[in-house]
Amino acid sequence: MESKLGLDFKKVEYARSLAKGIANDVQNFVEQYTTVAVERTLSRLMGIDGVDANGVPLPNVVVDALKDKGVLGEGVLFFLANTMIRTGLCPQDIAEKVATGDIDITEVFTRDPKRIAEVLQPVIDSSIERIRTRRQRRERYLETIGEGPKPYLYIIVATGNIYEDVVQAQAGARQGADVIAVIRTTGQSLLDYVPYGATTEGFGGTFATQENFRIMRKALDEVGEEQGRYIRLCNYCSGLCMPEIAIMGAFEGLDVMLNDALYGILFRDINMQRTLIDQYMSRIINGFAGVIINTGEDNYLTTADAVEAAHTVLASDLINEQLALMAGLKEEQMGLGHAFEMDPMLENGFLLELAQAQMTREIFPKATLKYMPPTKFMTGNIFRGHIQDALFNMIGIWTHQGIQLLGMPTEAIHTPFMSDRYLSIENAKYIFNNMHSIGEEMEFREGGICRRRAAEVVDKTIVLLEEITKEGLFTALEKGIFGDVKRPKNGGKGLQGVTLKGDNYLNPFVELMKGKR
Repeated sequence: MESKLGLDFKKVEYARSLAKGIANDVQNFVEQYTTVAVERTLSRLMGIDGVDANGVPLPNVVVDALKDKGVLGEGVLFFLANTMIRTGLCPQDIAEKVATGDIDITEVFTRDPKRIAEVLQPVIDSSIERIRTRRQRRERYLETIGEGPKPYLYIIVATGNIYEDVVQAQAGARQGADVIAVIRTTGQSLLDYVPYGATTEGFGGTFATQENFRIMRKALDEVGEEQGRYIRLCNYCSGLCMPEIAIMGAFEGLDVMLNDALYGILFRDINMQRTLIDQYMSRIINGFAGVIINTGEDNYLTTADAVEAAHTVLASDLINEQLALMAGLKEEQMGLGHAFEMDPMLENGFLLELAQAQMTREIFPKATLKYMPPTKFMTGNIFRGHIQDALFNMIGIWTHQGIQLLGMPTEAIHTPFMSDRYLSIENAKYIFNNMHSIGEEMEFREGGICRRRAAEVVDKTIVLLEEITKEGLFTALEKGIFGDVKRPKNGGKGLQGVTLKGDNYLNPFVELMKGKR
């Protein structure tokens, strides 16, 4: 494409090649290991669900039994298959007997790959078909009732009670929202298990559970049919259960999921080895399920200065893009993150923000870019905040963003009311309509502020990516290269859940799902 900003695409492609090399190094590491979260995901794909007598999720029970015996590296599918051969039981029955101590799935086993494949295949086929059917349901809706135009209007609900979330979500959809994000309760990303069932208590959000996903999906389908447009559902598969929540979302028809290769490392202090292994399997699932992933680079600008650190956002976007491609995600499924976070008192800040957003669009022309509203400099002055959000919305339509996360005038004061969401949706719809074609009409002056700014950010991005190439991503993260946050390679949460793959390890779902519809 021709660059309106006069970007040097040879430099852009060089930057992308550097990011690809960095991602290749990460992938070489990732493919040697598995984690408790990946193995619990495979358990769920084998149909294991529910909890034991103590309320512990059965996928945890099975995987912990292997971990406690030091054999997790052989993989849960190997032991489940052998127990199925030996007992004739299905995986769910096996899990229930592991929970009661009636079966030790590590006792007797065969290494005959043919017998293992034969016993696993019907269960694998059933899970694949379940995901495919759910994806086809979404596609039928899009073909019949359609959806809103891009940028999608994205709002949040965060009551802690899934049933109250439904009321607010349906109200938001009727007001004009295209994407409803159910904010996850504070701290859930640090739980190494997924809570079970519908939940009515949470702090700062609502627990992400499969039943909660089912309840909200049903509610949004109802209001979507009523309104005559499909409403997308968003939740989080970041944290210590990335692939596990991804498969729950695939089963229940989520459309958008927060999924970032680096966010959990930087902002939740989750071990970098664990996160980078988990993100691969989670993205394979999201890709196959047709889910748009949202990455979290916008958060870098809340801990670092948005003017000085802009190139770190682009560098991370490029690395996230390459890691996503390696997991089979299509470019259209990449909601790469960036944000409107400069100090509103900055002279020509709007032009700098515009340059950043246009540059991101030109570098990722197919991506469903996720554009974050001003948060860092929002105050209790709701009138100024509403103006800041209006400027943000102007750039969103001008630069053809994919997902517009709407700012709320009261977000610096309290959790938004339904009336606050209405004002935000009204603001965005007015500006999107009134300025619909501004991106096609306006040009950027050669030698002007916007062109100079974009070129500067690209140049700084290349320097940063060259540094990461020399050191490797793990060392770069230890040095605090993103968001001014330093994390040790062997520190953080969840490292004990990482293990080398053994000789008998198998995961056929990678081949079956990766890069396929």
